[in-house]
Amino acid sequence: MVDTVRQPLAPGAAMAWGRTRAWLLAAALVVPLVGCNFEGKRLNGQGVHLFQQGNLDASQVAFQQALQHDPQNSNIYYNLGRVHQQRGKQLQSQADLQKAESYFHLALDQDDNNRDCYRALAVLLLEQDRAEQAFTLLEGWAMRSPKSAEPRIELARLYEEFNELEPAKEKLMEALKLEPNHPRALAALGNIHERQGDYAQALADYKRSLYYDQQQPEVASRVAALQLSMPRLSQAVSAQPPLTPTMGRTFTTRNRY
Repeated sequence: MVDTVRQPLAPGAAMAWGRTRAWLLAAALVVPLVGCNFEGKRLNGQGVHLFQQGNLDASQVAFQQALQHDPQNSNIYYNLGRVHQQRGKQLQSQADLQKAESYFHLALDQDDNNRDCYRALAVLLLEQDRAEQAFTLLEGWAMRSPKSAEPRIELARLYEEFNELEPAKEKLMEALKLEPNHPRALAALGNIHERQGDYAQALADYKRSLYYDQQQPEVASRVAALQLSMPRLSQAVSAQPPLTPTMGRTFTTRNRY
């Protein structure tokens, strides 16, 4: 059944440094495994290299071999899902997209906090016009992880995709209540404030984000742009650490939405 409740923004409405679907896709690239046995790690690394070269068939073989050495590693299932997701997009293959979805669920069965997997699965659902299922997926993750900021940040990004800025802001405030110094949450909050025209607060949020993580070129670019357009304001905004903000579905592993 196709979801029709939410309609995403037009592609041109997204900021260049990525707050929407393109941002999710970039964040959902295959990553190296951590903590698997030596042979599994070697084969996974080989698969990652082949995937990055665009050799999907060979990368799939490498990941399948890695899985034989470490059948309980969430990241291997995730990597295989990404191969099928990429092939499904390239070839418009529904069979591959269905396999991708299955592998993502297998990955989450092994690790229900696999952030990259949640991102990739949310992207897959969005691209199939299953927006409500994407929301339910991330809401379920948040419910199962009440002390984690990560699912709330991802939910905020998803709300932003559909131009629902107030719910997005609320989720970011929840995330910052859990982790007041979280640089991604602060940067995302700055993005929302900038979109709402609150440039002073946006600049403050961006600077605070950079205070905790200087390796964010996109955020540094926004700071520079705002400072250039508001030279007086940039001198008045503090980059000190932020104060703790105030705040104004049960799922099984095989039924996440």
